[in-house]
Amino acid sequence: MSSSTTDPIYDVREVPGKGKGLVATRKITKGTRILSEEPIVRVPEKTLGNQSLLASIRRQVDALSPDQRSAFLSLHNIYMDDAALKYLGIIRTNALPFGDDVMEAGIFLDACRINHACDNNAQKSWNENIKRHTVHALRDIEEGEEITIYYLGVLNSREARQEALQRKFAFTCSCRLCSLPPDQSQENDRRLNEILKLDGLIGRNGLMGIVSSPLQILRYVDQQVCLYNEQGPDDVGLPRAFLDAAQIAIANGDLARARIFAERAVLGWTVLEGDDSSKVLQYRALTQDPSKHALYGTTMKWKTAVDDIPLGLDSKDLDNWLWKREKPNRPGQPADFRNRATFPGFGDLPHEHYIDPLFYASSDELARPRRHWLFLAEIVDFNRFPRLQMTVTDVDGMTVPLFFYTEGRGSEWEPSLVQKGYTVAILYAEFHAFAFSEPGIRLEEPTNIKVPLQF
Repeated sequence: MSSSTTDPIYDVREVPGKGKGLVATRKITKGTRILSEEPIVRVPEKTLGNQSLLASIRRQVDALSPDQRSAFLSLHNIYMDDAALKYLGIIRTNALPFGDDVMEAGIFLDACRINHACDNNAQKSWNENIKRHTVHALRDIEEGEEITIYYLGVLNSREARQEALQRKFAFTCSCRLCSLPPDQSQENDRRLNEILKLDGLIGRNGLMGIVSSPLQILRYVDQQVCLYNEQGPDDVGLPRAFLDAAQIAIANGDLARARIFAERAVLGWTVLEGDDSSKVLQYRALTQDPSKHALYGTTMKWKTAVDDIPLGLDSKDLDNWLWKREKPNRPGQPADFRNRATFPGFGDLPHEHYIDPLFYASSDELARPRRHWLFLAEIVDFNRFPRLQMTVTDVDGMTVPLFFYTEGRGSEWEPSLVQKGYTVAILYAEFHAFAFSEPGIRLEEPTNIKVPLQF
């Protein structure tokens, strides 16, 4: 997948409106390593100001060959007003980091020529194993097509991208994504914002979340993958999402699903970074034995063996099995109380302070339920002062406080209707964090609860 070639596959050329850039001299297939380059200047990324650093930069530039120095000085510099710090200005404009979490960056004569596009066709990365900066084709790149990378960290809304690019690099992007008609641009922004929102929900409670509410977190990842695929099948966020899904499966003892998710993550990272990258080498081992992961055995709720993958399924049915998707009821079909999407436990409820995209559709700051859900629980205790309060147990055996904030503080219900052992059903229930109690449910709309629920 990460093939490379000694034949020249790109030229450094003038690109209209952009200065110099890299242009494909022949068709470059998806996954091809376009370049692999050592830095000619190295700098600590976060300390671009002290005198010792400036002296170090000058020494490195002075040690370059005449051709290298000429190429370095011809790189774009958005800080031209400070002639005394010209070298530093070039580095601040062009330096590429050595990885995601390191404090060092460098100048690469060809890689630093690659221009930006929000719908980039190539991916940059630092390969720690070979100590080189690499660029790989995210998709097939046609002969004569400009090679582009994404300069920012997260693919955000158009307005946020334009503001960041102007602030950091002093240009306005006019790529295909930034030039969409207003209605398409708004839809794209909505999708990107939903991906970011899901990212927060997936990681919000860390390990506790994937242990206490694994199905809900898996559904978040499933929806995120669907949104990434709507963006395009080569989205760079997909491998990370598949790894999240693999870790959810591993933490709950599901080796079969973990293996498939890990395979998909490795396949994606091979395209992005090459088969010799640290991520590929690290996570390829999970495709053979996911039980080696540190999270394995945290719980065994979903216990499977690594080969417990159903046979004879088409791709759609395999995906439904993989993501634990529940089949929707047909019209007139009795409700299945085992369906956790419709009858969630407390740990699977949406949080009242988040517009959870699994439960709500939002537009113009308004959130509306996108479907129905019903929280069922058994009353194990109750009292009526200063308002009706119940202690209930949900389908997972979790004990939850339920406080009545209706106009009558719960007096709307006759005492005979509130008894231990009775079942309550709450439509559109939400997780509420009380200041004076454990998290529970705050009921404000009396029409959303049925006490007792009779079958």
